Amino acid sequence: MAVTQAERAPQQEEHAARRGAGEGERGNGRGALGLPMATALVMGNIVGIGIFLLPAEMAGFGMVSLVAFALVSVGAVALAAVFGRLAARLPAPGGPYAYARAAFGDFTGFWIAWSFWITTWAGIAGIAVAWTGYANHFLGWESTEGRAAIALAGVWVPAMINLLGVRVMGAIQVISTIAKFVPLVLVSVIGLFFIDPANYGPFNATEGSLLTAVSMAGAVLLFVYSGVESASIAAEKVRDPRRNVGRATVIGTLACSAVYLLCLVSMMGVVPSHELADSRAPFALAADTMFGGAFWGSAVALMAVVSGLGAMNGWMMVVAEMPMAAARDGLFPRFLDRVNRRGVPHTGVIAGAVMASLVIIGNFYGAADAFRSIVLLATFTSVVPYFFSACAQLYWLATGARPVSRARLAVDAVLAALALLFSLWMVIGAGAEATFQGMIIMLLGVPIYTVVKARRERERVNVGADAATAEGPIASAVE
Repeated sequence: MAVTQAERAPQQEEHAARRGAGEGERGNGRGALGLPMATALVMGNIVGIGIFLLPAEMAGFGMVSLVAFALVSVGAVALAAVFGRLAARLPAPGGPYAYARAAFGDFTGFWIAWSFWITTWAGIAGIAVAWTGYANHFLGWESTEGRAAIALAGVWVPAMINLLGVRVMGAIQVISTIAKFVPLVLVSVIGLFFIDPANYGPFNATEGSLLTAVSMAGAVLLFVYSGVESASIAAEKVRDPRRNVGRATVIGTLACSAVYLLCLVSMMGVVPSHELADSRAPFALAADTMFGGAFWGSAVALMAVVSGLGAMNGWMMVVAEMPMAAARDGLFPRFLDRVNRRGVPHTGVIAGAVMASLVIIGNFYGAADAFRSIVLLATFTSVVPYFFSACAQLYWLATGARPVSRARLAVDAVLAALALLFSLWMVIGAGAEATFQGMIIMLLGVPIYTVVKARRERERVNVGADAATAEGPIASAVE
């Protein structure tokens, strides 16, 4: 008798919850990420190199970017709260993938895992491209080949760090998060005393409408909020994931929002908008403008280099965790489930680094604006999992799968609706080109799912046939 999706969903949810709880208990061992490390993972992945290039990107939109920032921040906090509630429901590795699969079935789960896998290696590529601007403050390799080589080094060094194990990765993440947050806040606070209102430029610096400018600026801003789901994806590595994933996600997102606002207001007021928009290292430019000379600019550039390495270090963990969760469930190729003796899914790390490297090479030799092209592609592919995660939360709230108070139900429903509408708006903001490219890459995953599913079905049939053959002689003897 066929099992309907409505009947299968609670079973998948229960299985995922049991598996997540068991893995969370195993995570209490030596390799576990406690609340501080989990929060550092979220903050480190959100605040990567993007913040160091963000003022220049936003200067191109004008002061309307602050309106976009306010809207995106509300959406990001709503997403953080939704992920926190979902992680309490399903403390299983994979984050958005686990939620979509439990709520809507295998194919949806696969598609979300595939989409987010694209997001992670495209995001790593975007961070690496932006990172070259600050690394070149010291190296001066301005040729296309030189910049591509720097970006590739920025990908493979964190990949090697991740292969050493979660404890090494986590320790470096905490150190790099502190090393970038303290100077970022310090420079931005000092910058408040150097603000000249004339530097802010026009309200809408684009040639389009106000709505278009806000949507486009919002799509770029969402990239620097990417990582809000990091703790939920790595739930297997987090100690007490039912509590700590949600707490780390919300705390990390709120802290990053405050730092972003401070940095944008400060940097856009220190440097004239036309100079800021043309800069590849806006924080270094702002430091030189405030203090004069080259020392402070070099100090900020060094801070950005450390920050970028920390962000790519965290994303290298994420790029392997979701494919590993999908491979365990038989939805991704099996080789992505392999781990080395330190418990690291090494094939996933290497596969992610290879894909990021291909994107870097393709964009340096193909796109006029490599950073923005990658950012918009990553934005589209990231909001698809966000959208389905919000839908999964609404599905569970509507079906009443878990008892919940009316007050909590109302709050959760509003947050999920905000996250859903926010994700839809970001798809629009990503633009037609990024949406088209993203859909093509996402559709390329369907044949892979077809092959994997066909193999699973053959194995199931063969196991059933072997069992029937083994039982045949016994049944005859009994008769």
